[in-house]
Amino acid sequence: MQLIVAQLLTGLASASSLFLVASGLSIIFGVTRIVNFAHGAFYMLGAYIAFSLTDRFAGALGFWGGLVAAAATVAILGALFEILLLRRIYRAPELFQLLATFGATLVVEDAVLLIWGPEDMVGPRAPGLAGAVMILDKRIPAYDLFLIALGPAVLGLLWLVLHRTRWGVLVRAATEDRDMVAALGVNQKWLFTGVFALGTFLAGLGGALQVPRAAVSHAMDLAVIVEVFVVVVIGGLGSIGGAFVAAIIVGLLNAFGILILPKISLVLVFLVMAIVLVVRPSGLFGTRDAEPRAPALDSRPWAPMGRSSRALTLAILLAATALPAVLSPYGLTVATEVAIFALYAASLHLILSVGGLVSFGHAASFGLGAYGAALAAKALALPMPLALAAGPALAAAGAAIVGWFAMPLSGVYLAMLTLAFAQILWSIAFQWVAVTGGDNGILGVWPAAAVASPAAFYWTTLGLVVAGLALHRALVFSPFGYALRAARDSRLRAEAAGIAARAVQWRAFVIAGALAGLAGALFAYLKGSVFPDTMAIPLSVDALVMVLAGGVGTIAGPIVGAAALKLLSIWLISNTDYSKLVLGLVIIALVVAFPSGLVGSALALRDRLGAKEPTTARDPEAAP
Repeated sequence: MQLIVAQLLTGLASASSLFLVASGLSIIFGVTRIVNFAHGAFYMLGAYIAFSLTDRFAGALGFWGGLVAAAATVAILGALFEILLLRRIYRAPELFQLLATFGATLVVEDAVLLIWGPEDMVGPRAPGLAGAVMILDKRIPAYDLFLIALGPAVLGLLWLVLHRTRWGVLVRAATEDRDMVAALGVNQKWLFTGVFALGTFLAGLGGALQVPRAAVSHAMDLAVIVEVFVVVVIGGLGSIGGAFVAAIIVGLLNAFGILILPKISLVLVFLVMAIVLVVRPSGLFGTRDAEPRAPALDSRPWAPMGRSSRALTLAILLAATALPAVLSPYGLTVATEVAIFALYAASLHLILSVGGLVSFGHAASFGLGAYGAALAAKALALPMPLALAAGPALAAAGAAIVGWFAMPLSGVYLAMLTLAFAQILWSIAFQWVAVTGGDNGILGVWPAAAVASPAAFYWTTLGLVVAGLALHRALVFSPFGYALRAARDSRLRAEAAGIAARAVQWRAFVIAGALAGLAGALFAYLKGSVFPDTMAIPLSVDALVMVLAGGVGTIAGPIVGAAALKLLSIWLISNTDYSKLVLGLVIIALVVAFPSGLVGSALALRDRLGAKEPTTARDPEAAP
């Protein structure tokens, strides 16, 4: 009983801290409809600034004044971020806004390292709350009890602000219908700025309150943002009360999961989130009106290649084939990796751009392909061709299961369900040591002797990647591709036209999983090993960045995006200690300067200059 009470109070204290951060994200999304991936970065900034103010400048503000000042500083930074960047891209597709906030996260991660250094920092204890209170013969930290009381108090204050002030009424109105609020003469810009400042203040306060409780580290942002997204989705996007209830659920699951179900404790919250989304797609307290629809991707008219496009494609293929004659073995390894990630990005492009299905867990298919090939080669001793086939087969099977549950959902809810399944698979790979090797991985996955040289393996990879990209392109222009686009634009209209919309989207999800699995299998042979991080969240985000940076509405977009981002990342890692900062700035610049992606913007410029290839009857492949 004593242990249960202690864990209960610990879980409630964690839930209170989590609620502060989640409520800020929920408010921001409810009004601006921005999936703010940088919310975890503001949380981390709050912790670091609070550490400096309470440890190094404690005399000026005092401990509690330092915490509030840190949260206020973060709110100012959040408002500047909204004014200087987000205002420029509110009319861009939602996923480009996500890309901008991801770029900001990278910048903050390296900025923190640059300012505060890589070491973890332990802050001072809270004055008056440094001791413990005896409850049922158990010593409970007094600071945890303070946090437990703070959560409901903040919930009450937010309710008063949102229901008893004119500004709060406008915020709630904007949550329901932003366009109507604008039509009534409300200045949307400053309303959005105020909402973003409040949301980031709560994130900064949540981070600042962690200073007396845990070490401050540069990994705080990713650790908290995943749990915050889980809380917001379980509670229902835009629901403050839902975020409070969901935070308690997640806090208690984390506290008791390690005691009751230790083998699945890493993914217990994701299992719960998956169950909630399957049973109630809008979350516990969400409404259908608040549920985001499929992303409004600005796709260019899809048209088969004309003569000049075919000639350019052939020239690129010939140049790619000749690379072994001019590149060193290391250069060929880099080129092989770029080709693999081009296929990986194209597989996401098929469901994201053509199908309108947002996945935050696409790395699961990539990782299943890698593990399928590795297990087939090592455990079953299958030859390389069969092992390469086993990878996409396993990935397709996994995608079929995930897709069956995910297809009824859309928007962020679909994205979060795919993330949940990816985290579940990551946990299996991490904890099933007897089969996957756990964090030691599977080693010794080497290519067959005939293709073991860098040049031979590069040509093999290039052939398989080109075949996969050709299949991707053929699907886009096939009747299946047009049916998929109809389902993306309107499921109801597609069903009325006789198209089984969900079945078409499910098949596309499986095909995309198989293509990503092939990329994962090739990656396993390239690296000679497989580790659980092939299913981790950063790899899923990488695929999104590649597709969006290249251009969601173009066939070549994911290929160009993968090549550009991969080469830039490799070059930055080799030449600077702050590669994330530079990469983040580049991503932000791309979003602002090229909102249609690199390829999309290039095609738009070509059209404006009047150089668009004419459509003639002599070209049998030209668009009608």
